[in-house]
Amino acid sequence: MSGASEGPGEEADGEVDPAEAFGVVANGTRLEILEALWRADDRPVSFSALHDEVAMRDSAQFNYHLQQLTDQFVAKREAGYDLRHAGAQVVRAVRAGTFTRRPDVEPFEVEGACTRCGGALEARYADEQFRIDCVDCGKSHGEYEFPPGGLVDRSNAEVATAFDERVRHLHCLAADGVCPSCAGRIHTEIVRNDGECCLDVSLRAEHVCERCRNELCSPVGLVLLDESVVSAFYEDHGIDLSSRPYWTLPWCVDDEYTAVESVDPWRVTVEIPLADDRLTVTLDGDLDVVDSECRSCEG
Repeated sequence: MSGASEGPGEEADGEVDPAEAFGVVANGTRLEILEALWRADDRPVSFSALHDEVAMRDSAQFNYHLQQLTDQFVAKREAGYDLRHAGAQVVRAVRAGTFTRRPDVEPFEVEGACTRCGGALEARYADEQFRIDCVDCGKSHGEYEFPPGGLVDRSNAEVATAFDERVRHLHCLAADGVCPSCAGRIHTEIVRNDGECCLDVSLRAEHVCERCRNELCSPVGLVLLDESVVSAFYEDHGIDLSSRPYWTLPWCVDDEYTAVESVDPWRVTVEIPLADDRLTVTLDGDLDVVDSECRSCEG
């Protein structure tokens, strides 16, 4: 037997079969145990305290289910039991409603106006996807994943704000090369729209995880929301960029402000107008900022 350790990119010998792992948590009592650990103010939790939080009164049966979770989802410590990362992920998935909720949400109006025709904007929710469209011309202002749990105990305005924050977070991670789903390596590239994408643009940024194949796409301008040069440009005009929903920023949803300077190598510029000034940001094929210039539009 070789004593060599595995590199960070290799699969560990102790990897659990996915079917077996899901089978372990496909039990009401075991989910209760994970929930009880998740709710605990202090961990580790003693056997007796944990037993008190779970509906099953038979101590032997409770212990059996707890032992099935131990190692993969629950860690046994000297002072009791703790929740492992995998166990916490199970609880988060349940609370997000990904597997348990099928909400029926009526369309509702959101802040801002269509960047094409000035019409009102409406949010729609289906299949765990939020999309924002113009009610007059139908222009899409983005469609992105939003777990059902994000709808719970929130007004329509609060849901819209949470959606905006989530979109910013997802694309910030993707632009930094980290998959927001599995933390795997993201491959990013500029792609000309082939008509199959929901976005109403001819050029898009496409992020694909090399491990789990999670995909995100957006107008090129959207990747600039987290760039310091753009935030500073808005701050110079007394505006907090984070307070503006992405769909109200034309350069985040339209082609009008994006221009292809070259293809080999890729050089794309995004122009951001604000008051009497205009910031021009140049991106390369990896969507990294390579140049920026601010100039006045007066005169």
